[in-house]
Amino acid sequence: MSDAPASDSSVADRSAGDRDPVADRADRTERTDVAVVGCGPGGAVLSYLLARSGVDVTLVERAGTFEREYRGFGWNPGVVRLFDGMDVLDDVLDLAHETVTEGTFSLYGERVPVLNLELLDADYPYVLMMEQPALLEHLVDRAGVHDGFSFRPATTVTGLLTDDAGAVRGVTARDRTADETVAIEARCVVGADGRYSTVREEAGIDPGLFDSPLDLVWFKLPAGAVETDAQGQIAREGILVQFGLGGGELQVGYLLRDGEWPTVREAGFDAFRERVAAVDPEVAAAVGEHLDGFADTTLLDVSPGIADTWTRDGLLILGDAAHVASPIGAQGNPLAVEDAVVAHDRLVRALAYSEGIVPRSRLRAFELRRRPTVERVIALQRRAAANFAFWLDHGGRVPPSLVRAAAVVGRGVARSRLARRAVEPFALGDRSVTVVRSHFTE
Repeated sequence: MSDAPASDSSVADRSAGDRDPVADRADRTERTDVAVVGCGPGGAVLSYLLARSGVDVTLVERAGTFEREYRGFGWNPGVVRLFDGMDVLDDVLDLAHETVTEGTFSLYGERVPVLNLELLDADYPYVLMMEQPALLEHLVDRAGVHDGFSFRPATTVTGLLTDDAGAVRGVTARDRTADETVAIEARCVVGADGRYSTVREEAGIDPGLFDSPLDLVWFKLPAGAVETDAQGQIAREGILVQFGLGGGELQVGYLLRDGEWPTVREAGFDAFRERVAAVDPEVAAAVGEHLDGFADTTLLDVSPGIADTWTRDGLLILGDAAHVASPIGAQGNPLAVEDAVVAHDRLVRALAYSEGIVPRSRLRAFELRRRPTVERVIALQRRAAANFAFWLDHGGRVPPSLVRAAAVVGRGVARSRLARRAVEPFALGDRSVTVVRSHFTE
């Protein structure tokens, strides 16, 4: 892995009048072709693909290590296919993970299958459930074998460098390890820094958030603490979702109505545990044994959104920075990885066929390619959220006979062509997205 600044030749020469005074005040200046901000799935995948394609790329990450809390855990069959196209699948499968081929919910105690991936037209008919740190570290290591790659952990981006016309030409950052300010000049800046993106905010781009009827409280339990093969439970008193992560952990989520969390906290942790017990006493018992209180829980804002634009001259945003996905259907990681694969192709072409700052006219192809897919997925997520909210509000009044009838119908529908068509956008992603291997320089 190269830690030396990229050669000045990687960015077109600029006259003194084009220089940003902020860059002149920095303790040091580095130059690269592409500066990627954020080492999440989108940023790590894009950096690896660009480095493998001979592009000088600097990956900037605020956190000092990979051992931090991440939000997304699901990697659908579409992402598994893309991992194979990147030549990393075998290594990914060596990491701690669980595979899911069937999705099942407990509906008021009645087992209802909702998804059977083995019935889909997929080369990899399973979902990987795994935590992100080991995967991201592996991608960074793979990128690091290429001379043009530079990784900057513990470095917080503080602003954007712009020219007189407003085009983005780099970022300013604080290297906390070296205790220095740094200006990273680039032909294109990629904001892959998540829901609360600094790059997006500094560019003045509205995240386009929608109101959500739900909130989600996450917590982790030891894998053997709960004996169930269902991924969720819908009961009269609430809704739980749960799945294994590999490595001995179970992720559990408790659904709340939007804005309800302050009331839950005020009532105390014992009252929260009683709410969980009303859905599943076994989960509640494990909560009492393994969690010390609200400090071991995380409230996840599930409001989705789509930013009004994803590109400017010299700037591209992707993943949650461009379109915030809710946890429903585990779509955040797949959308980010697909974004990165498409951005890789567009950026390699744009860098080759333009000079200096990459113009928006060449970056817009990325947005035009990805926006329809993203809008479709987020629309489905919002519809599902409304359905869950309905159950939270009115499910307790559904007659038991109707619940049993719904379970019977659900078992039949789960194997139908209609059900397969309904779940394919979530399960398989955009099957037209493929890794453009012809860009690789090996």
